[in-house]
Amino acid sequence: MVIFFVAPSLLLFSYSFWTASSFRIVPDFVLTNYLSSIQSLLFLKVTLNALLIGLVTATVSVLLSLPIAYYLTYVTRSKLIFYLILITWFSSYLVRIYAWRTLLGTNGLLNAALLQLGIISTPIEAFLFSPFAVGVTLVHIYLPFAVLMVISAMSEIKKELIEASRDLGTSPIGAFMRVVAPNAAQGLIGAFMLTFILAASDYVTPQMVGGSSGQTTGLLIADQFRKTGNWPLGAAQAFIMFALSILIYLIITALARASGLTRSRKSTTILTQDK
Repeated sequence: MVIFFVAPSLLLFSYSFWTASSFRIVPDFVLTNYLSSIQSLLFLKVTLNALLIGLVTATVSVLLSLPIAYYLTYVTRSKLIFYLILITWFSSYLVRIYAWRTLLGTNGLLNAALLQLGIISTPIEAFLFSPFAVGVTLVHIYLPFAVLMVISAMSEIKKELIEASRDLGTSPIGAFMRVVAPNAAQGLIGAFMLTFILAASDYVTPQMVGGSSGQTTGLLIADQFRKTGNWPLGAAQAFIMFALSILIYLIITALARASGLTRSRKSTTILTQDK
């Protein structure tokens, strides 16, 4: 972790205070990179777009992963669906993107099915190069990550606890909200944040299926490193996104505590002592 994560991150953080001139990095200590990024309307626009894409993808992925993980953990003993989820990782990332481009295109399967059913008379071009296409593709790509994390969280909850709550008269939804959700809350938050970070930082998928609506901060950062050679500005923008991700994590954690899904360490310690 120190060699491959901490050290590179500290180096990149130091770059964010330097300056660039004619594709040369000049060691310095200025706040210009951060100030220019915050004051840039383009950066604010694409950052908001990236956050929106990440939040929508993470929310949908976690919601879809809940019934899948519950079924695999408590209902069936078969590992077939679990293995099918793992097999999806054997397919190329780009192949899956191109597959959705084919499905959502004017000559794609979705338009063809709607035409055959008589629902539409002409192909709908809005399916592709739209926020809808970006969301569907990203959910397909990152759903397995959310499923595996939610399965890991639920596997630590004994089935007997759910059965006991049902015997006490709790409905299936009540048993999930009172037993499963509180005990798996940290795993759910972890699944949400992992999916959010991966989706919000993705710039390949929005480019290929999102069109003009798919520009994200990741693309701007990549351009600073690849095209303009302004590594300090790209580093500053990367750490702004890092700070926003931490802020979103703190907000979600606070909401989980306010709703009673999770408890603070202090209250958990007091409850344990009382027991």
